[in-house]
Amino acid sequence: MSLLEKTIKSIEPVNSQLERKAQQHLDNLTKPRGSLGRLEEFARRYCSIIGDLDPPYPRKVICVFAGDHGVAEEGVSAFPKEVTFQMVRNFLSGGAGINVLARHVGAEVRVVDIGVDHDLSGLPGLILRKVAWGTANFTKGPAMTREQAIAAIEVGIEIAREMVASGFRLLGTGEMGIANTTPASAITAVLCSESPETVTGRGTGIDQKAWQKKVEVIRAGIALNQPDPTDPIDVLAKVGGFEIGGICGFILGAAAQGCPVVLDGFISSAGALVAYRLAPQVSQYLFAGHCSVEQGHRVQLSHMGLSPIIDLNLRLGEGTGAALAMGLIEAGLKIYKEMATFSGAGVSPGSEAEDMGP
Repeated sequence: MSLLEKTIKSIEPVNSQLERKAQQHLDNLTKPRGSLGRLEEFARRYCSIIGDLDPPYPRKVICVFAGDHGVAEEGVSAFPKEVTFQMVRNFLSGGAGINVLARHVGAEVRVVDIGVDHDLSGLPGLILRKVAWGTANFTKGPAMTREQAIAAIEVGIEIAREMVASGFRLLGTGEMGIANTTPASAITAVLCSESPETVTGRGTGIDQKAWQKKVEVIRAGIALNQPDPTDPIDVLAKVGGFEIGGICGFILGAAAQGCPVVLDGFISSAGALVAYRLAPQVSQYLFAGHCSVEQGHRVQLSHMGLSPIIDLNLRLGEGTGAALAMGLIEAGLKIYKEMATFSGAGVSPGSEAEDMGP
């Protein structure tokens, strides 16, 4: 049995009884029941995923998977593909948006070269797990072989295992790869049975003419490669990307170890879609960090039954939305752990009607 097969087999449903018990504790805190809204949801879900009604505050990490895309040569991005490896260096030096926001919420950042078309060996702090030097152009054939797709997923599984073994208990997804909204859109169109127009956005900020070309490229790639919507690995291999596969495996690996994952935006959710179609129970382990400006993101989240934590018109990627959402998840956990109970504070809980709040 392969690592992927073993991982999927070991994913168990989240303990719903623990979630109910966590909510009972929240209902005994000095506030009207439900008055802290989704902060209460974050706390009870975190407790049930971790399997602990008194969990310590988690160490947080965002893993940024980086890879290049052959389809970039079709002119679907406003930036040249060299920006991928240049941004990897920026992540490692601490100067990118994800570094700033991760510091803000007390999270660490790890960067994984899973498919960058550049020699990045020797860079301090970089996790080198290159499956290949970028994908092929999916307008001319499959983006990768099935074996490479599985290898990318298994890299993600291994990274999740390493993060949990290092003591992290709240994991976030991030990515870097010029043109990667194109494979993300293609994956979403196929797995969600939507047209390319419906799920394709403007990525790095392309104009209308470039957007129309991007849609045509996606439609052509799907028509040429005929990815099987009932086989998520086939979809990933034919029109996907290495970083998307890595994120898929990262989610599967975390869920198999009972560890929650905070999704970033559109590309991360494409990886989550593949994971969800391989093992639908992984949605129980996911927090949707935010809702991207990319129009296909709401389609992805709806397909997985997820509700975004924040909606700030973000479209940077890198894990930035996941970082911000981590702060709110931890805020909910602090309410759960630090707020006084009615009996402990000597406060009358009032009637049940009063507890319901305004």
